[in-house]
Amino acid sequence: DCMNIFGIAREASAVFGLELMHPALFVNEEGPSIDGLVAVKIISTDLCSRYITRVVTEVDIRPSPEWMQKRLLACGIRPINNVVDITNYVMLELGQPLHAFDLDRIPDGLILIRRARDGESIITIDGEHRKLSEDMLVIADKTSPMAVAGIMGGADTEVEDSTTQVLLEAATFDSVSVWGTQRALKMRTEASLRFSRGLWPANANLCIDRAARLMAELKVGKVAVGKVNEYPGLKAPI
Repeated sequence: DCMNIFGIAREASAVFGLELMHPALFVNEEGPSIDGLVAVKIISTDLCSRYITRVVTEVDIRPSPEWMQKRLLACGIRPINNVVDITNYVMLELGQPLHAFDLDRIPDGLILIRRARDGESIITIDGEHRKLSEDMLVIADKTSPMAVAGIMGGADTEVEDSTTQVLLEAATFDSVSVWGTQRALKMRTEASLRFSRGLWPANANLCIDRAARLMAELKVGKVAVGKVNEYPGLKAPI
């Protein structure tokens, strides 16, 4: 609960009886409709209870503002570019790990959340070749994994200087599954530390809107209208 700035503020608010200030979440959507750009199917619903995407078009990859870089460095995270820095900033601010894919590298914009198949592997963004097992959850396109769910993305869909369309991901993955996968692959990341402790599904919705708002404010690109929100266990709109 306290692995993020808002979590610490929430605790302080409760302890000292102070008003809790929420971050601004309204998103200025100036891009095209997300309809037809992205399709999501959660196959392994026991390991992924929620998966939300937003799209940012006309993306201009460049360094993030100095104030953001300084805040990331103060928390021990190396600045990379404006898109990746925003995902890390929101994780530190609100506690929800996010991931950004190069949308143009995802065939037909189709995303499958499923268990890895026997013999599958992935080259993650750290350049390492990872062999996967059938008990591991992956984010995949029509043919192969694009990310190890809750741990690290793959090199093939990494956001680079040439990226013009970004797909943002916010999800809720099973904590035991992430813990087991990070241990088996020897991959302990900022994201896996949080997912392996369990995350509140409603936070995914709040955090993807926060990231999209920052991308609009910092003129990273144009946020598409709407989002894809797959939530098989949804009992009330949120």
